[in-house]
Amino acid sequence: MASPRLETYCCPNRDAATQLVMNFQPEVFCGVCIGSASISLLLTILQLLPKKGQSPRKMPKASSSSTILLLISICDILGGLGMIFRSSVWLGFPGFIANISVVNGTDVWPSAFCVGSAMWIQLLCSAGFWWLFCYAVDSYLVVRRSAGLSTIVLYHMMAWGLAVMLCVEGIALLYYPSLSSCENGLEHAVPHYITTYAPLLLVLVVNPILFRRTVSAVASLLKGRQGIYTEHERRLGTEIQIRFFKIMLVFVICWSSNIINESLLFYLEMQPDINEMLLKNIRSAALITWIIMGVLNPMQGFLFTLAFYGWTGWRVDLKWRKREIPWESMSSSAVGENAYPSPVNYQSNIHDSKKVSTADSQQTDEAISMLSEGNTSGDDRLTRSSPIYQGW
Repeated sequence: MASPRLETYCCPNRDAATQLVMNFQPEVFCGVCIGSASISLLLTILQLLPKKGQSPRKMPKASSSSTILLLISICDILGGLGMIFRSSVWLGFPGFIANISVVNGTDVWPSAFCVGSAMWIQLLCSAGFWWLFCYAVDSYLVVRRSAGLSTIVLYHMMAWGLAVMLCVEGIALLYYPSLSSCENGLEHAVPHYITTYAPLLLVLVVNPILFRRTVSAVASLLKGRQGIYTEHERRLGTEIQIRFFKIMLVFVICWSSNIINESLLFYLEMQPDINEMLLKNIRSAALITWIIMGVLNPMQGFLFTLAFYGWTGWRVDLKWRKREIPWESMSSSAVGENAYPSPVNYQSNIHDSKKVSTADSQQTDEAISMLSEGNTSGDDRLTRSSPIYQGW
């Protein structure tokens, strides 16, 4: 699981609230993290592998949205590996972990492991949050026809750059002046918690707004294609809306426990004695949400693939086959389907108007197919004759 308490625990003079959750049944908690992360890791990889009997989906061009979805899954996979490694060391080498609490110890490896593993998990989770934000932005820009292939470079700079910058800044302020002598008090840890939860809250607040604007833009785009809003267009708009809803539902399910847990721990930290009987229910709630975090945080990777692509099946196809470049074949077939024979003496402006109309129609279809990718069944894609589905 991902929590700023993992980094705070590396300080010898850690606060009482961090000590409370980190020392609560560590064997059980690490076992839960390993089990949840392992299941999510295997199922996520299974979801992403090619399946037998499935033809490659043909997209008119390389989609930045598809690339972003893949990068989100990669961040979840690498973050899950970090959780498994950290929890395995915690369970397998208790003496090694006990040296983290030594104030003036000479062995630096326990502290290096504590900081390094916690930073790895935080960095990849933060990068996943930024990529999810980029997906919402890209979806809106695609519909507005303001995004291109070069935009993915900007997304890389923003996602990885901001993730690294916030992670390093938070860690530097937390461990000032040094790891062995962290400052006491809650104030010095606040910047670290802000840099950890800022991208999470950004996705939680801004992404629903961008998704709603995208759905409204899709409806306007579909109406503008032929001047009418048919049952096919209405169904497609609903599918895109459901896709966005699934993404936000998974995000809220996996990370709402973190916000609740951190709020409870902050409340305990502000009390003079967290062991008072009056705070028993608060302590119990914090410990319960701590265990829930260990279950839900690692499961995000698999649940996101369900929201992105649906269930892709068990029949994995591991045979390497040379396939034609999908956007090249699509562009050639689209031209063949939409071109009309014309006499030699047609005026050139008629040809230009047809080309512009065909290009606009194809661009609209590309934008809609990118947003609805993975949201319909294979049989549905083959039976629907609407131009919206020509990209499959």
